[in-house]
Amino acid sequence: MEPNLIELALDEARDGMTESVEHLRTEISTIRTGRASPAMLQNVQVEYYGSMTPLEQVASVSAPQADLLLVQPFDTSALHDIERGIMQANLGLNPSNDGQTIRVPVPPLSQERRQEL
Repeated sequence: MEPNLIELALDEARDGMTESVEHLRTEISTIRTGRASPAMLQNVQVEYYGSMTPLEQVASVSAPQADLLLVQPFDTSALHDIERGIMQANLGLNPSNDGQTIRVPVPPLSQERRQEL
């Protein structure tokens, strides 16, 4: 093999490995550990004005308590769409809204779920 081809193959391998590591980090950050983390909702998509939009583009997510996520929409008219998006993400979370924000209680991690993970 020519040295240039070897370098090219190494560069492609590095790029592929970097992508794999980033994907793994993303997946690991969404694992529920029994403690609320805004990363748990990072893959949630919301139907906003007819198109699917990442939650982080329509609301801010914070964890004011260890067992609670607080979602504050930038536009309160999207409140129900955001709530629906969280429910449709099948994360095992039950959001509730008070007309201004969405509260998402994070239940403790069960033994069954621990074994599944």
